[in-house]
Amino acid sequence: MRVISDTGEMAASCGNAVRPLGLVPTMGALHEGHLSLVRRAKAENATAAATIFVNPTQFGPGEDLAAYPRDLPRDLDLLAGEGVDLVFTPTQESLYPAGFATWVEVGEIGEKLEGAVRPGHFRGVATVVCKLLSIVRPDRAYFGQKDGQQTAVIKQLTRDLDLGPEIIVCPTIRESDGLALSSRNAYLTPEQRQAAPVVYQALSALESAWKSGTTSVPELRERALEVLRSEPSVEGVDYVAVVDPNGFHELDTALPGAMALTAVRIGGVRLIDNVVLG
Repeated sequence: MRVISDTGEMAASCGNAVRPLGLVPTMGALHEGHLSLVRRAKAENATAAATIFVNPTQFGPGEDLAAYPRDLPRDLDLLAGEGVDLVFTPTQESLYPAGFATWVEVGEIGEKLEGAVRPGHFRGVATVVCKLLSIVRPDRAYFGQKDGQQTAVIKQLTRDLDLGPEIIVCPTIRESDGLALSSRNAYLTPEQRQAAPVVYQALSALESAWKSGTTSVPELRERALEVLRSEPSVEGVDYVAVVDPNGFHELDTALPGAMALTAVRIGGVRLIDNVVLG
């Protein structure tokens, strides 16, 4: 496994790699969700690459950039164990050099829900993903379904700018109690961790109500909120929404294929999750 921090060297190595090339972009603090993406990239491509970069431009003021978990030696050991061929570990200065002034704006899809709660977040996501795809030039890029709105943003970005790779969205990996795997789960205290599955329980209650014939989104939203209100550790709910998973337009009537998603704060830790109705 080659670990490369220089942008030019990574571009050259990927240019010389056996095709097809699959890419798994990450911010490190790897868990089984990331590794499931790596395994799929390995299975579907002759060369598998990953990136590890905590992207500062997708964090807003007062967010957890400084505290975000980092353990590069552990991450590299995990990727080596999975047989990854190339790992790109750029510095902030190499991706955002002095004088950097060009940003990717994704429009309406990046201004709602997560984008409304975290202004500028998707500008940072879109810009760094555009740069990584331009450097690596993969045939396929792999992302997790847990970040549902992010995957929609990246699909639009790739399509609108003709960046080339097939964007493959892989299923959310969960703990046995339903909690979606996330690097931020490390912030949870034991008591908060015990309460955290309520996020998936709320979405599951919404999904069950939909399967039982309720299609009114306000009614479905209230069903999820009832579950969240029942957990004292829930300090706030940023949103519960049902959307068209492509344009992320909020729906009044839940149809098959719609995405139900939520962002919940438990003890100051912000957790997101979603389910696709079907």
